[in-house]
Amino acid sequence: MNADSDIFAGLDVSRETFTRLTTYVEMVERWNPKINLVSRNSLKEIWTRHILDSVQVYRCADTFRSWVDLGSGGGFPGMVCAIMAVETSPDSKFTFIESDQRKSAFLRNVARECGVTCSVLPKRIEAVDPMGADVLSARALADLSLLLSFCDRHLAKDGTALLLKGASWKKELADARQEWKFDAEPITSLTEPQAVILKIKGVSRG
Repeated sequence: MNADSDIFAGLDVSRETFTRLTTYVEMVERWNPKINLVSRNSLKEIWTRHILDSVQVYRCADTFRSWVDLGSGGGFPGMVCAIMAVETSPDSKFTFIESDQRKSAFLRNVARECGVTCSVLPKRIEAVDPMGADVLSARALADLSLLLSFCDRHLAKDGTALLLKGASWKKELADARQEWKFDAEPITSLTEPQAVILKIKGVSRG
């Protein structure tokens, strides 16, 4: 079994989705030297550090119609989730909020090449009108308290936030509870045992 077959088996996706993800990876590798989408070191492990990391976020989502990805950067996890949804949730709407114009251009190019229907908003998160999203995702963007302020603005009342957090997630959770009320379910990351996906609902000011 070759490396591609190993990756394909590990992701447990359709051949069509794997082809789209492969196109996306090739575009990240091509654009990265110009606009620094991911660190050079992590680029060597893109399938585990970035793709699988994002696929698991998608699989944590409940049923949704609208998904908003905050501070999208190179598209992790948002673009991977949008690629996954092409087959499994084709009527859903994805929106990427990314203030960097070059990264926004990259995301539009990926969407076109991978057959993803989405909107890219080249604005600051706090400058975007409330989105009322069913799902809100973010990775390596800000501490939890600030992320919850974005959730308060852009998440539907019964929506879910899926936030990737590193080894210090318990402290961030405790600190955020000083200011916010919310329900949080930590889901252990498949790619980093000390990291989690925080599945958050019911956000309101404390």
